[in-house]
Amino acid sequence: MTKKLENLSEDKFRALVEILKILRSPDGCPWDRKQTHKSLVAHLLEEAHEVVEMIDYEDMDGLKGELGDLIMHIVFQAQIAEENDEFTIDEVIESITQKLIRRHPHVFGETEVSGEDEIVKNWEQIKMEEGRDSVIEGVPKSLSALIRAHRLQQKASQVGFDWDSAEPVWGKVEEEFDELKDVVENGATEEVEDEFGDMLFSLVNLSRFLKVNPEDALRGTIQKFIRRFQAIETRIDEQDLDMNSMSLEELDSHWNAVKASENESEHQPD
Repeated sequence: MTKKLENLSEDKFRALVEILKILRSPDGCPWDRKQTHKSLVAHLLEEAHEVVEMIDYEDMDGLKGELGDLIMHIVFQAQIAEENDEFTIDEVIESITQKLIRRHPHVFGETEVSGEDEIVKNWEQIKMEEGRDSVIEGVPKSLSALIRAHRLQQKASQVGFDWDSAEPVWGKVEEEFDELKDVVENGATEEVEDEFGDMLFSLVNLSRFLKVNPEDALRGTIQKFIRRFQAIETRIDEQDLDMNSMSLEELDSHWNAVKASENESEHQPD
C-alpha cells in the first residue's frame, strides 16, 4: 500500500480519485469494494446533512472536514460508475462545467439582465429548452416536504403563477386555518390531514414573500427548542427534582426562566 501511495498525483483532487480507485481495487478495502450506488445513498445523505449542520453552527473547521467527506462520496459514486462503464469523474466535471456556462448567458454570453429575478426566470427557461416537459419538474421527491413545497412554488412563480404581494397570501393562510379549524370542530377526521397540509403549504407560500426559507426557519426553531428543553433538564437536575412528577405549570415556569435568561444574555454588552 505504501508503494501505491507514493505514486499518487500531486494534484490533490486527482490524488483523491486515485485513492478511491485503490480502495475499490481487488487488493483494496473489502467494505469499499462491495459498495454500490444504492448502498451509499444513506451515507451520502448523512454527509450532506452534516455539512448543513456545520453551516448552521458556523463551524468552519467542521465544515471543511464535512465538505471533504461529501466530495469523497461524489468521487466514490463516479468510481463505481466508471467500473460499470457508465461515466467517469471527468465526464461529471465536464457536464457541470458546460451546464454552468449554458445557464449563465448573462456572464458567459451576450444576454443582458436587469436583476436577480430575471436571472432566475432565464435559468428556468433554459432548463425548459434543455428538454423538460414541465416548469415544476426537477424537484426531487426525496427532499423534505418544506423544501419541496418551497421549490415548487418558486418554479411556478417564474411563469406568473403567483400573487403580486403578500397581502392575499396572508388571506390564504387565514382561509386555510379556518378550514382546518372547521373540519376539526365538525369531527371530519378524514379531512384533517388534507386541510392541515393545505395550511402548511400556504405558510410556505407566505415564507417566500417574507424572504424566509421555511426549512431554515423550522430548523432554527427546532435547535432553539432543543437548547431550551435541555436547559430545563439541567435546572431540574440541579434542584434534585423529578421531571416526570412535575406539572405542566411547573415545567412552563422553568421554560420561561430559561427564555428570560437567554434574553438577558443577548442584551448584555460585549
